[in-house]
Amino acid sequence: MFRRLKRIFTYTKLNAINDNSNNEKQNSNKVSKIPKSINKVRAMLEDRFSESSDFILRELLLGKDSSTHILIAYIDGMVNNQLINSDIIKPIMIECNSINPVHSLKDKSTLNLLKEKLISTSYIKEVNSFDESVASLLSGDTMIFIDNCDSALKASLRLWDKRSVGEPTTNVVIRGPREGFTETLRTNTILLRRKIKNSNLKFETMTVGEQTNTEICICYIKGIASDDTIKTVKERIGSIKTDAILESGYIEEFIQDSKLGLFPTVGNSEKPDVVAGKLLEGRVAILCDGTPFVLTVPYLFVEAIQSSEDYYTRSIYATMSRFVRIIALVITVFLPAFYVALVTFHQDIIPYKLLLTMTAAREGIPFSALTEALVMVITFELLREAGIRMPRAIGQAISIVGALVIGDAAVKAGLVSTPMIIVIAVTAISSFIVSSLSGTFLFMRIVLMLAANIIGILGILLVSVAFFIHMCQLKSFGVNFLSPFTPLSISDLKDTFVRVPLWAMFTRPKELTWEHGGNAKFRNRHKKEGR
Repeated sequence: MFRRLKRIFTYTKLNAINDNSNNEKQNSNKVSKIPKSINKVRAMLEDRFSESSDFILRELLLGKDSSTHILIAYIDGMVNNQLINSDIIKPIMIECNSINPVHSLKDKSTLNLLKEKLISTSYIKEVNSFDESVASLLSGDTMIFIDNCDSALKASLRLWDKRSVGEPTTNVVIRGPREGFTETLRTNTILLRRKIKNSNLKFETMTVGEQTNTEICICYIKGIASDDTIKTVKERIGSIKTDAILESGYIEEFIQDSKLGLFPTVGNSEKPDVVAGKLLEGRVAILCDGTPFVLTVPYLFVEAIQSSEDYYTRSIYATMSRFVRIIALVITVFLPAFYVALVTFHQDIIPYKLLLTMTAAREGIPFSALTEALVMVITFELLREAGIRMPRAIGQAISIVGALVIGDAAVKAGLVSTPMIIVIAVTAISSFIVSSLSGTFLFMRIVLMLAANIIGILGILLVSVAFFIHMCQLKSFGVNFLSPFTPLSISDLKDTFVRVPLWAMFTRPKELTWEHGGNAKFRNRHKKEGR
């Protein structure tokens, strides 16, 4: 008896839930549908955009007897007012007396008349949803509503102030293109189209952010990018539930593989040539409206030592530059910890004359080597942060003068030794060479210094092994973070520490292309031309 009552109660509850969900769907459909009455449309628009002084409604009359009302809606400042006047309002007002529209919901004669004969814009689309109409208005489109018609017309007459294409400040090059992305999504897609004139270059747009409704564009080359990577990118972006997306960094934090990982698994760039090169290798780009930084996935560790300028110079010079970056990477991560280990535990491996010099320099210093290093590292980070946040001219002066004055004063006051100043200065200079991982390297530097202060060089080795194991476990959208080293791919080593000549690059990275090399083969243009 109890089981029967329980089943009846459960069945009744499920039916009530289904009825409520059906009612909600019906209500949402009713709200979403465009009313036939132009007065209802006006009331709904005025309700949605109440207390919005930039929302404009313009009503016109069509027909000999002026019986058909047309409502034009747009947001001032986001549209081209001259084109609205010349391409929409003027043709309707000129032809209004010579037209006798037929009200028919089946053939929508009035709507077709406006769409095919009167409105002279290059892009016009029929819209059947009121919510879609509101979203189009907020994106800068112009909506045209017609009395006794349950559809509307969307005309793209967008125009707003935007920053012109200029040279980015984060990726400075001596040789190569100087143009950079802007905060306008359509401008950024055009810059990529100019680089890759191929119909297989695809742009798929999504809207993310419940309050901001930010446009996100997924870019890839069909036939080169992995289908699994494209699917994963769409799924992760589609699953984002947040109020606002104001910059691509928001998306990066939502879609990255390791939520609390030490190393980034999503790349970014401000340069169209860099993003175009990554697309040609099989990566997927993610463009966000309102920011010049474009995300690229998968992101590999080897990209930290690569530069766009490597491909615009001879291979031998590019290879030498990469070795310099590798040396800078090792110095910025390990040099302070190695100095702390030598001074604290391993004085016997320091050459005798150098040991005398270091001992004399450290005489009278009241702090340990670890304390010296931590104080100087924190001081340097403070100076760098101040230089970035201050106006450019003042910021450079603060960084240079501050480093000189503080360093000289600290040595004269006996708070820091001269060798420590040199170590931190070299470390700081090296960190600027591999700036893409500066935050990661700062954390590694501090952890290694703490380990070196506890058990010396053995601590450095143990922590380094732990970091390496962590890097081996990382994946970026299904691709190993340390690829092509783990797993080892001999054919993909041609563009890692060594950059072979362009005419010797016959294949794309196997881990990035679809089916892991099924479509990886390609010929360089010079090879095709027989050069």
